[in-house]
Amino acid sequence: MNRNELRFGRLSCSSRHICVDIQKLFAEETDWRTPWMDRVLPSVYQLVAHHPSQTIFTRFIPAEHAGQGIGTWRRYYERWSSMTIESLGIAMIDLVAELAALVPPAEVLDKHVYSPWFESDLHARLQHQSVDTLIISGGETDVCVLSTVLGAVDRGYRVVLASDALCSSSDEAHDAAIRVYETRYSQQVEVVTTNLILENWK
Repeated sequence: MNRNELRFGRLSCSSRHICVDIQKLFAEETDWRTPWMDRVLPSVYQLVAHHPSQTIFTRFIPAEHAGQGIGTWRRYYERWSSMTIESLGIAMIDLVAELAALVPPAEVLDKHVYSPWFESDLHARLQHQSVDTLIISGGETDVCVLSTVLGAVDRGYRVVLASDALCSSSDEAHDAAIRVYETRYSQQVEVVTTNLILENWK
């Protein structure tokens, strides 16, 4: 696939940027640290700064305490008790400082699961604004980004992924997810560079 080509044309004012979970609890020394988040942060920042008023940050909000949650989420937070708000402190759910400085005009959407589509009016808000294209950056490529992408695809959005503004704690899973995006969703998802997005998003 050619990451230097937008196959379905330039990006218009009907585009929005969803920046997924670039938060302190993933950037700092925690059990969920994503080691190369720092490496992609400059590209993420470029995307947000290009059109901050057209950016929505998502934040993953962990359980308050160990064992909280429905079904397998209860087991999940027994395993990851160190990542509960009780253990981390509430400040760790914040966006990293560089991005937090851009709110407002950028918006923040909180979620308690991987997907931003289930607990919010995100789709209705985007439809009200006549949005048809979503530019997506953030982490992790194979978890919350994946869930964001699939939800967008199911709702009919064109999805443009910024290849150098995505990160994961697993290089292998990141690479596999990118291959899936490029080969299995080629009519709905375009994987391109941040520079190409910036050149084509007016």
